[in-house]
Amino acid sequence: MSESRKPIIGISCGDLNGIGMEIIMKTFSNGDMMDLCTPVVFASSKVASYHRKALNMDHFNFHICNDFGQISDRKANLLNCWNDEVNLEFGKENKEVGKFALKSLQAAVEAFKDGKIDAIVTAPIHKNSIQSEEFKFTGHTDFLESNFEGKSTMMMVSEEMRMALATVHIPLAKVTGTINTEMLTNKLVELSRSLNYDFHKKKGKIAVLALNPHAGDGGVIGDEDEKIVSPAIQAAFDKGVMAFGPFPADSFFGSNKHKHYDAILAMYHDQGLIPFKSMSFGQGVNYTAGLNVIRTSPDHGTGFDIAGKGEASESSFREAVYLACDLVRNKGISVEIHKNPLPIKKGKKDY
Repeated sequence: MSESRKPIIGISCGDLNGIGMEIIMKTFSNGDMMDLCTPVVFASSKVASYHRKALNMDHFNFHICNDFGQISDRKANLLNCWNDEVNLEFGKENKEVGKFALKSLQAAVEAFKDGKIDAIVTAPIHKNSIQSEEFKFTGHTDFLESNFEGKSTMMMVSEEMRMALATVHIPLAKVTGTINTEMLTNKLVELSRSLNYDFHKKKGKIAVLALNPHAGDGGVIGDEDEKIVSPAIQAAFDKGVMAFGPFPADSFFGSNKHKHYDAILAMYHDQGLIPFKSMSFGQGVNYTAGLNVIRTSPDHGTGFDIAGKGEASESSFREAVYLACDLVRNKGISVEIHKNPLPIKKGKKDY
């Protein structure tokens, strides 16, 4: 992407019985957002109209398009992806509605592959409603990994911290069996690369959280940190990764050590997301690092309990759009920096 062109941000609508369309419309009700990017929402004009009326947002209008040739760079665009009637009922889990969340997501994926958009921002899906023969995944992250190159790492991003997860949506009982030294080493290498390439944090410092309380207390409370986690940290360090730990999670956050690191690697979902959301909820962004696609999303779910009431805050979704724009520009700069590097000359140096 040339630096003079605004990024084109593709947006999947998420579960249409949730708050996805509400936070999308609230975000782009602010015309200043169009100074930063050209948004393209993958949905249908019919469901957009339904949401506008239900939420009393008649002041907001999408620019309706049937193909990318009709996109306006000064408006919030909606690309019609289906003409079907969708029977919506706010706050209700419905697999028929979930099919359209998948249609929207697939359209966004294809648009990125075709070079039509520069990044994807996903509104929340309902993990049960979207399940089908076409979607047998625990969430966006592994679905995107199946469609793009690379190995994904779920990273939560806010001004307070960058929190990456070694394991994501698996039962706690399976965490220990999933983690091994090679896997953690690879995660740390990829996380370091993302800090450098995506966030321009060269040699970014990474804190690694211990799996067990008190980092195992020398094996008294489990030996995984001594036998698996510590060797992974050393192996990554030997590869040039500035990784440190393992740190007991409770004292790490209790003493504000997170402020001294560019990223944190947690061993499992709640270990990382509880402190992250406690400090950043509503301002945090979920970023799928490690793939050849830029994808961000808000740090919350479908909000079925408040759907259709006009109460949903768009702050996290807006931050997801901001981060997507930043990452598009950062990656463009990184590509230029690493293009045609000067060859390393071998031999005796003259001083």
